Amino acid sequence: MARLFFSYSHADEALRDQLERQLAMLKRQGIIEAWHDRRIGAGNEWATAIDNHVETDDIILLLVSPDFLASDYCYDREMNRALERHDAGEAIVIPVILRPCDWHHAPFGKLQAVPTDGKPVTLMPNTDAALLEVAQAVRDAAGRLTSRAGAQPAGGFGTTAVSDALSVPARSSNLRLAKSFTDRDKDRFLLEAFEYLARFFESSLIELGNRNPGVEGHFRRVDANRFTAAVYRHGKAEARCTIFMSSGFGSNSIGFAHGETDQSNSFNEQLTVGSDDQALFLSAMGMAFHGRGRDEQLSLEGAAELYWSIFISPLQQR
Repeated sequence: MARLFFSYSHADEALRDQLERQLAMLKRQGIIEAWHDRRIGAGNEWATAIDNHVETDDIILLLVSPDFLASDYCYDREMNRALERHDAGEAIVIPVILRPCDWHHAPFGKLQAVPTDGKPVTLMPNTDAALLEVAQAVRDAAGRLTSRAGAQPAGGFGTTAVSDALSVPARSSNLRLAKSFTDRDKDRFLLEAFEYLARFFESSLIELGNRNPGVEGHFRRVDANRFTAAVYRHGKAEARCTIFMSSGFGSNSIGFAHGETDQSNSFNEQLTVGSDDQALFLSAMGMAFHGRGRDEQLSLEGAAELYWSIFISPLQQR
């Protein structure tokens, strides 16, 4: 069994919990045993417990985010030692890019990161699919460790002294409690989603024009709560839309309407904020694509891709 250590910032605890759920099958199969600092018992020295795992565990996941890079302990103590052991062939380090940040210039930038191409988990259309990629990478790493261990003499790579194992108290991994989200949390998330949509559309319109001769995209920010997008082919308008903040129908939402409009009570699709016991997400009413997006837990990118698909579909059908 491979021992796995999470090196992470507490700001990313919710994402770490989601990742640990994706690793459940590996734990049930006895392939890995996972540990993080929330399993340190009362009265134990946390720095000593963490150092023991950094020094002895077989797989070390670096859960990378702006907060991880800003943490002196994560960066200078855990990451640097983990990379030394990786370079020495004593452990396998896997960078997991959770949120957008300037990670390529970090010392672990030379390593293959997950998800694919180092795209941040929070920008993937489906968070579960992104974290599944991480779980598959861990399974692959554990398989490589098993192969190495078969070629090692007793007491070699992948083994840990009994005294080290006993230095950390045994405890359940089932310590996750449900989180609650206030109306303020949901309003902030909706504003963040709207700003993300604006940046996404502006960049996508520019790239659409760059890749398609004769096609020109136009983005216009009307005000803090509304923007429009248009695509012209050889000067003829082929698609227009307005995306806006709305408080209609009893809930705050982000509306999508074909054409340019200054109204907020009529739309072709609507995004609202939902939550489970761990995270906030977006859901669509499913008006535009025969139910697509309804009952789905959309990330920011997933919601942006849905609205972009609605907007661009008239051009792609010709």
